[in-house]
Amino acid sequence: MDMLQIFLNESFWVASLRIATPLIFGVLGALLCERAGVLNLGIEGIFVVGAMVGWMSVYAGAPLWLGVIAAAAAGGLFGLFHAILTVPLGLSQHVSGLGITLFATSAASFLYRTILPDVSSPPRIIPFQPMDVPFLSDIPFLGPVVFQQTALTWLALIMVGVVWWVINRTPLGVALQAVGDNPDAVNAQGLSVYKLRIGAVMAGSALMALGGAFLTMSAFDAFFFGMVNGRGWICIALVIFASWRPGKALLGALLFGMFDAFQVRLQTEAGAIVPSQIFLMAPYVLSIIALVIVARKAEYPRALLHPWFKGHR
Repeated sequence: MDMLQIFLNESFWVASLRIATPLIFGVLGALLCERAGVLNLGIEGIFVVGAMVGWMSVYAGAPLWLGVIAAAAAGGLFGLFHAILTVPLGLSQHVSGLGITLFATSAASFLYRTILPDVSSPPRIIPFQPMDVPFLSDIPFLGPVVFQQTALTWLALIMVGVVWWVINRTPLGVALQAVGDNPDAVNAQGLSVYKLRIGAVMAGSALMALGGAFLTMSAFDAFFFGMVNGRGWICIALVIFASWRPGKALLGALLFGMFDAFQVRLQTEAGAIVPSQIFLMAPYVLSIIALVIVARKAEYPRALLHPWFKGHR
């Protein structure tokens, strides 16, 4: 199979969009946090918590969508914890975020081992199934790629539009951008810098958790440790690649999904000749190259990483 055949294959693009879906959730969540001036390095741990809570809820008998809501709520809770430490208390966003990642990952492990102490292999659930949209699914090429994905992939694509609309077309979005650039100006308008930042971090963390929930409730049908596999850190890089814009965030996630799907197919063809580790690291190397090319011109929120205290200059 040559490269052209890979790119013309429907299954390649189906896999690319599926791989990109958790990244779309994660990069949108990180974008919201950073637009408000707060770096959230807790994303990797929030992915793990979202994956575990969503899957465990369904395993306990909850409907799939209730599991999605539970995952988002768990992510929002850890986001609140991070926001309290970094916004009103003004602690280091780097340290707090890494602490959230360690805490969330450990909490997920503890809950899993406590609830299922005697389980040797992860129990299975019935995950979201690919949707078949009448008429649209029959469109050549586009139908199988877009209209036969699961509901969570559709939700991710819809959230791109929602986040873009909120940021660019609503007063809340204007305030959110302002609090990430000039919180003193926001405070002068009588708006609460603390509430805006805390709300943005909670909403962003809820979206991050949905990325984890996709892994256990759509891509797979069980929870196992190591399944997040650095996706959270990729999302942090993709936010910079996207210049904090939802449309470019979607593009960055799809680009990484393409790199990953491409390396799997190349590994199948040339795995006996080239070491598999070369293929596994390829999407990350290509993502770093793309990030370096784009990041030079990125305009980051000017108040990012800067704590703000009312009454202080």
